Amino acid sequence: MIPRYMQAMVLTRHGGIDALEWRTDMPVPEPGPGEVLLRITATAKNNTDRKVREGLYATQDTGVATSFRMAGETLRFPRIQGADVVGHVVAAGEGVAPTRIGERGLLDFNIYRGDDPHLNLTPDYYGHGADGGFAEYGVFPSDQVHHVPNPDLSDAELASLGMCSWQTGYHMLTSAGVSAGEHVLITGASGGVGTALIQLCRVIGAVPHAVSGPGKAKALHALGAKTVIDRTGVTDWPAEIARATGGRIIDAVMDLVGGDITPGLIAAMCRDLGARRTPPRLAIAGASAGNVTQVLWTQIYLNQVQIFGVSHGTRAEARQLIDWIRTGRLRPVLAGTMKLSELHEAERLFVDRGADFMGKLVIVPDAEWEQHGASHALKG
Repeated sequence: MIPRYMQAMVLTRHGGIDALEWRTDMPVPEPGPGEVLLRITATAKNNTDRKVREGLYATQDTGVATSFRMAGETLRFPRIQGADVVGHVVAAGEGVAPTRIGERGLLDFNIYRGDDPHLNLTPDYYGHGADGGFAEYGVFPSDQVHHVPNPDLSDAELASLGMCSWQTGYHMLTSAGVSAGEHVLITGASGGVGTALIQLCRVIGAVPHAVSGPGKAKALHALGAKTVIDRTGVTDWPAEIARATGGRIIDAVMDLVGGDITPGLIAAMCRDLGARRTPPRLAIAGASAGNVTQVLWTQIYLNQVQIFGVSHGTRAEARQLIDWIRTGRLRPVLAGTMKLSELHEAERLFVDRGADFMGKLVIVPDAEWEQHGASHALKG
């Protein structure tokens, strides 16, 4: 039985965590043509949730955070955030086979503006341009709710394999043309995209080298990282990378950090150009260490460095990832679960993650907690 109203955490404006308002009277949406209604059981948190809330996307002129604008003015308040949604189909709109009711699905979070399966230049998504998963129910396109029946994956674990991180990571690799046998350096390697990149490198046959904070080397090696570099205290990135990798040529850098370390990563790729088989490549999909970086353009064009800006991914990449999930080639990295009503505390924790925190934090509606959240509860 589908209720008329639901619980949800609603973003009411740009600001601090008090901009997130707990509501118990939100109308349960109805699926339109080509849509399904999900009873949401798990939604993974992403850094973009916080950035949208705080408006932390900088202006071109100053680098000062002002407001969040992409894909036009699609962000409207109130908005239910949450992009990496897992749920069970409870109703189907016109044109959707009723046999889909009862399926467990993982959402491809993108809001696509075109039909090309290999192109997506509009960085908009559910949780930004339309309501997402921090609620008990949600309506989404049926062809983007991918059935993943795998009994060995809990709903929370499946949410940790959500497209926001994995599609971003995969698109970084495909944009930079990373191929089997190449050595790839990954910054921010302990986060959602970073841990996805380590596994994806191994799936396609590339060799990942991780850069992260202290205390995470054992876990990152277990995921597949060949080497792990502790970023604290590094002053000479080319020298440190050469030492850690035994002098290996870094074919491509997957940068999730930006800021002051990026020039050193580029310099490391240019250390021995005569020994390279391909141009140095930098794919960047984050700027957690700073949005403004001084880059020597002479270093870029004389060394033929290729730079790829990446956000999200394509329909084709989403289908490939879903296939790898269904066939067990991707492993969940789940830090733990918290209740939807505890989202304020989850936001604080997400900002102040300690050295023992790795992987995805997943939010579970309170009504689903005993079945889908309690067994993975974040240890305090």
